[in-house]
Amino acid sequence: MNLQTLSSNPALMNGSTAPAYFTTKGAAYIGDSRVLLECLPDDSVDLVITSPPFALQRKKEYGNLDQHDYIDWFLSFGRIVHRKLRDSGSFVVDFGGAYMSGVPARSLYNFRVLLRMVDELGFFLAEDFYWFNPSKLPSPIEWVNKRKLRVKDSVNTVWWFSKTQWPKSDITKVLSPYSDRMKKLLEDPEKFYTPKVRPSGHDIGKSFAKDNGGSIPPNLLQIPNTESNSQYIRGCRAVGIKSHPARFPARLPEFFIRMLTEPDDIVVDIFGGSNTTGQVAQSEGRRWLTFEELPEYVAASAFRFLDKDINPEIARSLYDDIITGQSVDMDEFHEQMMLEL
Repeated sequence: MNLQTLSSNPALMNGSTAPAYFTTKGAAYIGDSRVLLECLPDDSVDLVITSPPFALQRKKEYGNLDQHDYIDWFLSFGRIVHRKLRDSGSFVVDFGGAYMSGVPARSLYNFRVLLRMVDELGFFLAEDFYWFNPSKLPSPIEWVNKRKLRVKDSVNTVWWFSKTQWPKSDITKVLSPYSDRMKKLLEDPEKFYTPKVRPSGHDIGKSFAKDNGGSIPPNLLQIPNTESNSQYIRGCRAVGIKSHPARFPARLPEFFIRMLTEPDDIVVDIFGGSNTTGQVAQSEGRRWLTFEELPEYVAASAFRFLDKDINPEIARSLYDDIITGQSVDMDEFHEQMMLEL
């Protein structure tokens, strides 16, 4: 695949197997992302953003590895990602925290991943982010609910890696809304704010009274993960299948896609899951690719690209087509279903 090919037909990647489904902007593939990444030319991707299975002690239904094996396993993906990124590109990874086996002491696996990505693979840590999920249930049960020795773990580490020291980035695309107090200050700076020299001797003048369109966000991202009636969830219910148990909230990839890419840039998710990343990239006008090993997750993720009112028969037909190995053009699928109805 070259970039012109992706622009005109995102379903083609160097003669590889056909995608499970594709849109005018992107495509979802079933398979090992290490193999699929090799179908992309080096220095061609603008952003890889993903949330891999976490290194938990207890096995989850969506798969995870022992903490001691996890780091080497993850670096096998990181090596390929480094080659595929443009010099201005970024690699954003969400890691959940974990405890050591059998004791209320934290594992450092996510920090060891960070150090080895920088020391061994040549990535730079552009910035560390922390995703606070206020809706997260108390866990781990043993140390929080039963013995009441620890508070609930509700913060994930999100590492923003870059290929060079100067990745593409524009924080004006992710400004936060001003507070009511700030809005009053902007309306009448003289009334609400008197500039003073700080203890450090720095004179901030009236710079805070300038309307910049919003405030600069912190690296603590407060985003609840409370998806309960989305297009994807409704599709899963209509077909009678389980939804993916560890889904991105849309606002998380949205933040980084807006800050680190421009329209028509290429965004890749190497652990696609329910393909929140592809849906957000599509809505933001980016080209996208998502890779996921489990066919049932990929088939269900196509519900994100159906019309708002999901017909159970249409959802089942789409799911079955993908599960049985057909490559679905989502635009053609829509037209066909509308004709049949």
